[in-house]
Amino acid sequence: MEELMFCYQCEQTIGGKGCTKAGNCGKDAEVAALQDLLIYQLKGIGFLGNEILKQGKNIDKEISKFIQDACFSTLTNVNFDPERFVEYLNKAQKIKENLKSLLGNVPANTPECVNYTIPASKDEMLKDAKKAGIMYDQNLDMNIRSLRETLIYGLKGMAAYSHHAHVLGFYDDYVNNFFYKAFASTIDDKLTVDDLFNLIMELGKVNLKCMELLDKANTQTYGNPVPTQVLISKKKGPFIIVSGHDLKDLHELLIQTEGKGINIYTHGEMLPAHGYPELKKFKHLVGNFGGAWQNQQNEFDNIPGCILMTTNCLQKPRDSYKDRIFTTSIVGWPNIQHIRETNGKKDFTPIINKALELGGFTEDEPDKTILVGFGHNTVLSLADKILDAVKKGQIKHFFLIGGCDGARPGRNYYTEFAQKAPKDTIILTLACGKYRFNKLDFGSIGEFPRLLDVGQCNDSYSAIKIAQGLADALGCGINDLPLSLILSWYEQKAVCILLTLLSLGIKNIYLGPTLPAFISPDVLQVLIDKFNIKPISTADADLKTILG
Repeated sequence: MEELMFCYQCEQTIGGKGCTKAGNCGKDAEVAALQDLLIYQLKGIGFLGNEILKQGKNIDKEISKFIQDACFSTLTNVNFDPERFVEYLNKAQKIKENLKSLLGNVPANTPECVNYTIPASKDEMLKDAKKAGIMYDQNLDMNIRSLRETLIYGLKGMAAYSHHAHVLGFYDDYVNNFFYKAFASTIDDKLTVDDLFNLIMELGKVNLKCMELLDKANTQTYGNPVPTQVLISKKKGPFIIVSGHDLKDLHELLIQTEGKGINIYTHGEMLPAHGYPELKKFKHLVGNFGGAWQNQQNEFDNIPGCILMTTNCLQKPRDSYKDRIFTTSIVGWPNIQHIRETNGKKDFTPIINKALELGGFTEDEPDKTILVGFGHNTVLSLADKILDAVKKGQIKHFFLIGGCDGARPGRNYYTEFAQKAPKDTIILTLACGKYRFNKLDFGSIGEFPRLLDVGQCNDSYSAIKIAQGLADALGCGINDLPLSLILSWYEQKAVCILLTLLSLGIKNIYLGPTLPAFISPDVLQVLIDKFNIKPISTADADLKTILG
């Protein structure tokens, strides 16, 4: 059977091996081919940029921003619009030519992608895309391929985080320059398995810096998150639901809707926005709508309001809400209204007018709330009290249960694990995996809620800071803490976060619901031997292993 495409970058890949006709995420073979070709272009740009950096020259930050935005656009459930990828490909060609001029003499015997020229038509691009496919070189060593792909997927995840920092005006040359080095490394046939393994560990360290930069961008712009009760029931009136991850888009929409009688709800990974002082001061940021991203087709079905998708986590819109869902920034779907940025500004008038036209919910529901806002600033301010509770035996163990959610069967493990965690344990959670259990009542230990919502997947830095802070206070290493990491993964941001945890030497991570298809058996064995990564089994068995 002819393969129309090949992609295995996310957890839902068909059969746990690879999508070959269409992506389980919703992308078709055409988009998959254009994404492959865009990564091919970025490899060529990476080679040129890396050579320029070796000469001690600087590369304009706008070029770095484009590389990271283009890379982000190929992340799972972000952009499904082929015409937008044609735009990226043409711009990548111009950047490649500019970098050639800046470099001067291009070294001889460079990889083909360095001198490749994008054709004028999309049809010709699609023909060329075959040479950019993951499995094009059938003779490539499987471990080399595995590590190269892991490096690329880590870059895609880190590109998402750097994008969010960029839009708030925060850049870091250490982060930016690594993209050139890493992309260049994926086409360097001299690099061994050991070299590439060291590079994915280096990516983990760079991503820690990137997440630190994003944390700084968010907190300096919107303040440190504080514990906040968030309404999860509906309010009467016109409304807009904001999904994705981008706080700046939410902030700008709040400004443009102020005084217009429109309620703003967060959705999915936007839930933690309610904890930021500069966002929560808007009274019409009324609450959070729905659950995790993979339920959106049912939750958005025929709603009398609008949806704004700001970054990833987009599914194919149903006809019942195609006229009321809008995309912006990196996100795209064919024939869906897209709000572009012009001269640094976005005009949300079309979605505002549509929300007013639809009228919204006709009555209030009884108030129900959940608690968010336990970032590192809040939790570490309570460190003395937490440690005192640990010393008194009131808190016996900490579980970080979080990560990406998805639709694959078996993810009920995380709900069951949280429910069965003993009453003298604290559960930290972050990312959309928390929607499996964040509306359950776990009670408290003294003054501490047993469930502490640390934030988005973007806020993994907060969880690391909390662990480091507690370890420092106890005079031990993170691996010596009464702390267990129970992680779920779905897409490429989870890859770079996992690499960051491993680069810090963190061991005994429980990972599920399945292991990545792009990790070869040999590479997996190295990770098990070096870091004791454990595939999840059952909640009862894993709790017994952890707690004895």
